[in-house]
Amino acid sequence: MKKDQSQTLTPALTRQLEYVGECLSRLRIDRRVRQQDAALRAGMSRSTAALIERGSPSVAVGQIIRYLDAIAPQMTLASLLAQDELTTQILAEKNFPQRARGKSAAELAAFDF
Repeated sequence: MKKDQSQTLTPALTRQLEYVGECLSRLRIDRRVRQQDAALRAGMSRSTAALIERGSPSVAVGQIIRYLDAIAPQMTLASLLAQDELTTQILAEKNFPQRARGKSAAELAAFDF
């Protein structure tokens, strides 16, 4: 029977997993890589990539390493976690992409003069 890993972790360990996921998510966004593309390169589903970025304890370490390699080849997990958080935060705020979506027919009609 499969064990629920979230019940076996302390809050401190859960926070560590969430931090790893946040670092990966921030790196992916900074490099302007879509989650779907990174998952495809890593050979996993997009839902697994989302679990990694959320810090789910059910994800294997090997999947985390493959996902990191898909986002930033040649970068190690140790170097990702050792980055200065302030520097990373400044770069993330500066390069944060704005989501653009197409307008629906109703929204386009509202702009029609």
